[in-house]
Amino acid sequence: MTERAGAITKLRRIAMVVGNLDAAEAFFADAFSFEFVERKAEDAGLATLLGVPDTRIRQTVMRLGAQEIGLLAFDPPGRAYPLDSTSTDLWFQHFAIIVSDMDAAYRRLQAAGRFSAISDGPQVLPPVSGSVAAYKFRDSEGHPLELLAFPAGTGPAYWQEKASGALFLGIDHSAVSVSDTERSIAFYRDVLGLTLGEQTENIGPEQARMDGVPNAAVTVTGLNPVHAPSHVELLGYKVGARRPVAFDTRADDIAASMFVMETEALTSLVDRLIAAKARFISPGIVTLTDGVQAIAILDPDGHRVMVVQ
Repeated sequence: MTERAGAITKLRRIAMVVGNLDAAEAFFADAFSFEFVERKAEDAGLATLLGVPDTRIRQTVMRLGAQEIGLLAFDPPGRAYPLDSTSTDLWFQHFAIIVSDMDAAYRRLQAAGRFSAISDGPQVLPPVSGSVAAYKFRDSEGHPLELLAFPAGTGPAYWQEKASGALFLGIDHSAVSVSDTERSIAFYRDVLGLTLGEQTENIGPEQARMDGVPNAAVTVTGLNPVHAPSHVELLGYKVGARRPVAFDTRADDIAASMFVMETEALTSLVDRLIAAKARFISPGIVTLTDGVQAIAILDPDGHRVMVVQ
């Protein structure tokens, strides 16, 4: 299939809003061996891009393997993560860290502390869900996270090649809960240009224990940029609260995690977004201090997406 002009080429990083930047940096370094890349200078353009021009933003970039996260701290800060959140609520967004040894990774996380469990220890999912071992939890500010291990000799070739390396290998995907899987596929595939990947129906007691959701039943859909491995996953839960993103959610709220994606033709993508009546956060294309051009938009359920060129 010919790549569309403006198609997303890469998931550059997942950005998380934090209340305490120093503590967040220390947690990701201590618990998972993330490496510090840089703490970016304050940029008024970024605040404009994210629709909060009345705030100041400090940003740290950290790396695990070849993948990155961004930690954003706002002054003044926004609202805390909702205390009663579940995986089915539509503001849910996590990212999955691939580990080479689940038991060792779980012990390392327990030693680091500063987290709360979602699942009752690592779970091994049934063969229909890939027989992966997974553990879901939240950091001290409420962000959901996941440790993920593929059975030996299985899983994407990219991770198999790294399996004999470090304990924590990198970020496989970031997943968001969605109210309508087909509508979200249309946005991420037909508008942003991601490629539809594997789709599974995950059910059973292991899934319920992992998600902390009774009788969990979820359609999991993968969508891939041109350059892998990090990709997007859509979680279409059929049970649970499934509460929508609050209409007054701002970019400085702790729950306002965000995809940061790359394109080689931002203007073409903007034209397609306008034609699709996508919701913009930014006032069109914004040029940041470092010369990068970017837009910020909302997906059909209100998840935030920044696209840079």
